[in-house]
Amino acid sequence: MAVQPLISQFHYSATPKPTPFSLHPCRCLSASSLSNPNDTSPPSQPSRPTTAANATGLNDPLPPAMTSPSLASDSFLVERILSSLKQGRLKFFNSNIIFRLSPLDIVEVLCRCRENLQTGVKFIDLVSFNCPNFRHSTLSLSAMIHMFVRSRRASDAQALILRMVRKSGVSRAEIVDSLISSYDRCGSNLGVFDLLVRTFVQARRLRDASEVFLLLKSKGFCVSINACNGLLGGLVKVGWVDLAWEIYEEVLSSGILVNVYTLNIMINALCKDGKIENAKSFLMEMKGKGVFADTVTYNTLTNAYCHHGQVEEAFELVSLMLSKGLKPGLFTYNAIIKGLCRKGRYGRAKQVLQEMQQIGLSPDTNSYNTLLVECNRKDNIVDAEQLFNEMSSRGVSFDLVSFSSVIGVLARNGHLDRALMYFKNMSAVGLVPDSVVYTILINGFCKTGIMSQALKMRDEMLEQGCIMDVVTYNTVLNGLCKENMLHEADELLNEMVQRGVLPDFCTYTTLIHGCCKSGNMDRAVALFDTMIQKNLKPDIVTYNTLIDGFCKERDMERANELWRDMITRNLSPNHISYSIIINGFCSVGCVSEAFRLWDEMVKNGIEPTTVTCNTVIKGYCRSGDASKADEFLKKMVARGMVPDNITYNTLIHGFAKEDKMDKAFFLLNKMADQGILPDVISYNVILDGFCRQGRMEDANLLYQKMIERGVGPDRSTYMLLINGHISQDNLKEAFRFHDEMIHRGFAPDDKF
Repeated sequence: MAVQPLISQFHYSATPKPTPFSLHPCRCLSASSLSNPNDTSPPSQPSRPTTAANATGLNDPLPPAMTSPSLASDSFLVERILSSLKQGRLKFFNSNIIFRLSPLDIVEVLCRCRENLQTGVKFIDLVSFNCPNFRHSTLSLSAMIHMFVRSRRASDAQALILRMVRKSGVSRAEIVDSLISSYDRCGSNLGVFDLLVRTFVQARRLRDASEVFLLLKSKGFCVSINACNGLLGGLVKVGWVDLAWEIYEEVLSSGILVNVYTLNIMINALCKDGKIENAKSFLMEMKGKGVFADTVTYNTLTNAYCHHGQVEEAFELVSLMLSKGLKPGLFTYNAIIKGLCRKGRYGRAKQVLQEMQQIGLSPDTNSYNTLLVECNRKDNIVDAEQLFNEMSSRGVSFDLVSFSSVIGVLARNGHLDRALMYFKNMSAVGLVPDSVVYTILINGFCKTGIMSQALKMRDEMLEQGCIMDVVTYNTVLNGLCKENMLHEADELLNEMVQRGVLPDFCTYTTLIHGCCKSGNMDRAVALFDTMIQKNLKPDIVTYNTLIDGFCKERDMERANELWRDMITRNLSPNHISYSIIINGFCSVGCVSEAFRLWDEMVKNGIEPTTVTCNTVIKGYCRSGDASKADEFLKKMVARGMVPDNITYNTLIHGFAKEDKMDKAFFLLNKMADQGILPDVISYNVILDGFCRQGRMEDANLLYQKMIERGVGPDRSTYMLLINGHISQDNLKEAFRFHDEMIHRGFAPDDKF
């Protein structure tokens, strides 16, 4: 995580230290020099007497800051170089004499050439050509940088700044001091400091750029507002908003005039920091400085409002823009469309698209893609295809998002033929399907159980050079597990590992679920252990899947072990966990243990669901105690539980199993009275009981009531009635139901 740097780390004195060379209290680029930061004219200097010796600037000695008793330039060599440059004797520079040059000699030559830029630059080029590996000092590099800046060779100057920055052991303070100490003698301009800050920003060394800015300010030098904006923009872009605001305050205190670019950068900072409410006061503050919001300002705010779900505020901004004579553009409307879709207001977003067209603004690919993505999310096939066709008719370019959205909504809803049609049309518009598009289609085939086509699409994907990532592998694995193709799933897992794609949490939970579904619990546990070894922490869903698998295998001991392990790992069971294990104990007749867990669930603040209640009712009924199940249901209804079809069907089946048919029939009528429509299962359970008891008249009446209530009989209904009448030697009625059964399209039992 990026650490937010603070200006307080730098602690530079605002008062410039005394220097051996003359400085103004604060030198800033003027408005005129902003238009030409590479101005070759020297900056204004403190007045000093002009003598014959210094009139040309060729005989000025280095100032004390640039020399020391132990280090001095070779004056004889410097004179020979200057003479050779003046006379054009360039062969001199091919001799061994040039190799006697020291960094201070270079500084002296360049200072003496301050009034003749062409000669100075020629000297730098000759040294660079003949001595490419010359070991420059920070001071000699600084002198060369000044010369290049004055000669408008900014890229060469920047290359030298980078060389100086990368020079081992050189601090930002040394670089700044070196450039300042050579500033006056080289007749430089303030553009050099602009370039210094810009170079650090472009190199993404924003902390260093901030430090350099503050160093320059502390020494009385200011950079242009353009350089300041570059620094502020860089800081905001990487999220160092606090530092950006501190630099902004330093810019203001330096007297540098801010502009609309500064305004937009700092508005973006407010939006990034989630402080949109402060934007209004900031705009007023900038207005007081003579800086007014423009289209970019309003677009930034509109986008921020939409991002935070404040779409109505965004609409108000659009109205404000229009009142100020500013014209909202594509960016504005696209932001609003996206904001509306995020809020689930797809219909209004579509209206905005139409409004754009009415005012003569042509929606672009992003406009349509936002709506297409929302259609995909909402399974709105009709609108997705309509929008896609509208894009085509209006000549709006398609991209991968456009196609993947339409293909996705079609494939997910089983319209694979139409999805493939769009897939094949991609090449017609010059688009190549990527891994995402292939994965969408593979998922569509997996969902519909057409694994042969899914695997064929996967092979085509590899042939086209697309790389299968973990998402694609997981999609295919899920399809294989759903179709109980566990051997193929294991082979794919091995291939996945061999190709260097690391299985993730989803991979293992998918395979575990597949194994549990097929009853292969040993393999499921092995995968679970591998998952833990790879430091992939199982979640509540993983445990629920395994516990459910063991419950279905009636292995409550192993289910209990997993339950305890889940608790040990600080995973709290949810209502699904309790429903699974309560159902497991009820299935094996351990109703007392099921109720212990029920009480624990309630104690833990988990409200019983209808599913959990149905589980307990089933447990009672399986234990032959339907009356207790009925009492339990009454208690749960009193607590607010709403019974469903399964609740009543389970109770009806329990009473019918105990031959308490009157109670079962009573529950059937009660079910209907409470607005819960009995289904064919409800009727078949009671029919079975009546037929077993030989109460065929009651069975026939119940069958008639079933038909009157619009519940269609199934094959089991007819077989129960036929067998019931046969047991009573009533073959006429048996044949009547047999003929009706055939008429309804059900095949009779061969034994009949």
